[in-house]
Amino acid sequence: MDANVPLIEIRDLVKHFGSVIALSGVSLTVNRGEVMCLLGDNGAGKSTLIKTLAGVHQPTSGEFLVEGRPVSFSSPRDALDAGIATVYQDLAMIPLMSVTRNFFMGREPVKGVWPFRRVDFDHCDEVTREEMHRIGIDVRDPHQAVGTLSGGERQCVAIARAVYFGAKVLILDEPTSALGVAQTSMVLKYIHQVRQKGLGVIFITHNVRHAYAVGDRFTVLNRGKTLGTYAKSEIAIEELQNLMAGGKELQAVSEDLGGMV
Repeated sequence: MDANVPLIEIRDLVKHFGSVIALSGVSLTVNRGEVMCLLGDNGAGKSTLIKTLAGVHQPTSGEFLVEGRPVSFSSPRDALDAGIATVYQDLAMIPLMSVTRNFFMGREPVKGVWPFRRVDFDHCDEVTREEMHRIGIDVRDPHQAVGTLSGGERQCVAIARAVYFGAKVLILDEPTSALGVAQTSMVLKYIHQVRQKGLGVIFITHNVRHAYAVGDRFTVLNRGKTLGTYAKSEIAIEELQNLMAGGKELQAVSEDLGGMV
């Protein structure tokens, strides 16, 4: 596969829900070893876009290419099979189950022959411990409940799980929204590690500072439309913040408040 061919390319993607237009001609590309940050306020269309890329929704019109080939996903499994893994904000984890069981959920390796096949928990524990250690998380007991980990550690478990099972593109839905400073730093550091492995990352967030810390390019959505895509060298963080939040409106409010003081 040509390294210059984008991992993902969408062209003029449109999504209607009845008479409601959720996406109105969105276009973007994601390349190997790149973090593409998708920015926008609530209602901008971020959730609809990622669910369309993940196979949850089918687009009304537009083109969707994976490694240069047109695709049409009818389910999230189709997206996973194509190497597109989505880590949602709720992580799809069961807090009372072990780290190992959450890591291999739905993909448990088995050993033995029928009718004596059983899950190879020794292998699962070993892999879980190694993968966590690789990203700097010391899981002494992989049987401990995943709910005992910090929010940042749980995010890293979810990302590591997707990488281990062969994801080419990671879609991260607001991974730092409910985290403290130290946990956010842990997640952003791991996103940087994933990029260095050659994966493409779509980082969905409304926090411009978190996006600017790891992002290579930034696409801003507003009411289902693309306001623009910018490389990091093309836009300062203040400009990005103003573009996302509506610079003119914020400036007008600031001037009004200044006049009241």
